[in-house]
Amino acid sequence: MNYRSRLIAIAVLGAAPAALIAQNGAGVHYPESHKSTYTETLHGQEMADPYRWLEDDVRTSEEVADWVEAQNAVTFGYLEGLEDRSLIEQEITDLWDYERFSAPFRVGDRYFFSRNDGLQNQSVLYVQEGLEDEGRVLFDPNTWSEDGTVALAGLSISDDAKYAAYGVASAGSDWREWRIRDIDTGEDLDDRIQWVKFSGVSWTPDNTGFFYSRYPETEEGSEFQSLNYNQKVFYHALGTDQSEDVLVYERPDEPTWGFGAQVTEAGDYVVVSTWKGTDNKNLVHYKPLASPGAEFVELIGEFANDYSLVGNDGSVFYFRTDESAKNGRVIAIDTENPAKSEWREIIPESDEALRGVGFVNDMFVASYLKDAVTAVKIYTPAGGFVRDVKFPTLGSAGGFNGRRDHTETFYTFSSFAVPPSIYRYDMQTGRSTLMRQAEVAFDPDQYETRQVFYTSKDGTRVPMFISHKKGLKLDGTNATMLYGYGGFNIPITPSFSVVNLMWMKMGGVYAVANLRGGGEYGKRWHDAGRLYNKQNVFDDFISAGEYLIAEGYTSPDKLAIRGGSNGGLLVGACMAQRPDLFGVALPAVGVMDMLRFHKFTAGRFWVDDYGSPDDPEMFEYLKGYSPYHNLHDGTEYPATLVTTADTDDRVVPGHSFKFAARLQEAHTGDNPVMIRIETRAGHGAGKPVSKRIEEAADILAFTAENLDMDIQLTRP
Repeated sequence: MNYRSRLIAIAVLGAAPAALIAQNGAGVHYPESHKSTYTETLHGQEMADPYRWLEDDVRTSEEVADWVEAQNAVTFGYLEGLEDRSLIEQEITDLWDYERFSAPFRVGDRYFFSRNDGLQNQSVLYVQEGLEDEGRVLFDPNTWSEDGTVALAGLSISDDAKYAAYGVASAGSDWREWRIRDIDTGEDLDDRIQWVKFSGVSWTPDNTGFFYSRYPETEEGSEFQSLNYNQKVFYHALGTDQSEDVLVYERPDEPTWGFGAQVTEAGDYVVVSTWKGTDNKNLVHYKPLASPGAEFVELIGEFANDYSLVGNDGSVFYFRTDESAKNGRVIAIDTENPAKSEWREIIPESDEALRGVGFVNDMFVASYLKDAVTAVKIYTPAGGFVRDVKFPTLGSAGGFNGRRDHTETFYTFSSFAVPPSIYRYDMQTGRSTLMRQAEVAFDPDQYETRQVFYTSKDGTRVPMFISHKKGLKLDGTNATMLYGYGGFNIPITPSFSVVNLMWMKMGGVYAVANLRGGGEYGKRWHDAGRLYNKQNVFDDFISAGEYLIAEGYTSPDKLAIRGGSNGGLLVGACMAQRPDLFGVALPAVGVMDMLRFHKFTAGRFWVDDYGSPDDPEMFEYLKGYSPYHNLHDGTEYPATLVTTADTDDRVVPGHSFKFAARLQEAHTGDNPVMIRIETRAGHGAGKPVSKRIEEAADILAFTAENLDMDIQLTRP
């Protein structure tokens, strides 16, 4: 019997491992969450934190483990009892069962791509000796664990395409173990690189080793909660033990800084980018690889702007930057004459946000966002415009990787009702050739997507995509799911999702609001939703819901809101501020305690977006919207399904545990308020398909039940 089945059996038999207390909520009995008397003084204020004990690691605290099991028993018992859940799971499984590929990328004379036959827990990585070759398996992560929870989480191919350095992640953790595979033989070397987080690897041109960044080894049992300090850059030579790796760069005087090392394409320099948080501001240091004993030279010496290395011509480095350009531009800096007055502008700032730049066929490939839709332009090395890349419709395109001597590149294109399609792009002619197109069991002509612009509370114009079946009646009765993120300069663009398609197939409306705080319109848009402007993000989301109601798409009792991570914070804050506006709330792996987020794992990096609770003024602002602290006794909250995972070391599950316990205490009324805790899973990356399908079925069934949705599916 698997974990889920065991919990369901416990719930049905009434033998949950912790005391149950009766609560309102459709006859649901919630597990008891005991309240401690814990208080602490913060900036002169006595702050009660009765559920502080739920921050303890579930792997080391028997009390927390019992609470998790009791909550899951009730939640899974409720979900299994929903009439349409099994039908929804079967329909999602059928939709998910389609062959899908990544865009290939080329190193040397070999091509690499991933493929999933449909329901494989993890995609399989293939290598081809040429585009006409069918390819052979290089990595099959499905063989690495019985439950599919060990994933390929990083890949770097040596310049001669002889070796593949690859990262392995277990149970969704951010920690990576890097290994080396001989591509010719398919056998692994003995090398093992551990304690790596937030780092890739970059090979030297002689293909005998690579640079990487790592943290010190943590104390046993603390690896999923401890803060990460003192990252350092090392060089690893193939065939040696990690203990022999050469320390390349460190800043012991700045333990909070992180580093990424990159070897230039020509192999003439190693460039270290230094970061200290999530804000796109970095330092740049470099040294020639021909002089291994040389000291690093400072090129960018202050955290003022983003400088992303695109490539170089000898001593001339090209960067994508937002220096003097909120939407981004491309500049050239000659390291032999690096004074700022001598910097040259190659591609000027435009009205659209420049999100990334590649260097293929000796041309710049610049990827922009125009109202949250991908636009790609080609330029000469001198900045002369060559052409636009043409796409079939509004959507998202990604890829365009390659080297300066490649005449081809590849990209993936998708939209809300357009499954991923793989294209080869001829850099010389500008022609896109369709290579593969996903065949999903649905008719895209039955669905439509439109982009609208609505007005937020302060008058700001905000874009939103709305997708649904054609022929929708605007009578206010449509079950609608509103999704948002709004943070960390991350844009939310049109993309294909089986789960979202399933929701629309059920008859629902799917809406995505492009909130401030994201990266849809460059730095100005991001800044307008961070720090003391964070309330703008919540206002944008609330205004999106009000727009959908005013325009006749839905009504409060038919409106669900969903978001994950920073989007989980968004949902938690908005349901606390406007519980009357939503029928269902779906906060996933959310940052729910804004007074303590900086105390765990990667949380300290987020002060760039949120501000620090250690600052007295920011503490007051954070306290004003912190979801955990703004739930009020006797309030009727929307039906809520909180989701998290026990191995999430990005946003530790204690955030969701505390929020759920407080919500069950404060809530009144008949709406169920529950938490679903996945086991052997993390923040989301690498989650096996089987777990993703189960979770999606639970979320959609819960939403449909609590929006009283007339599901438009054919029943057996």
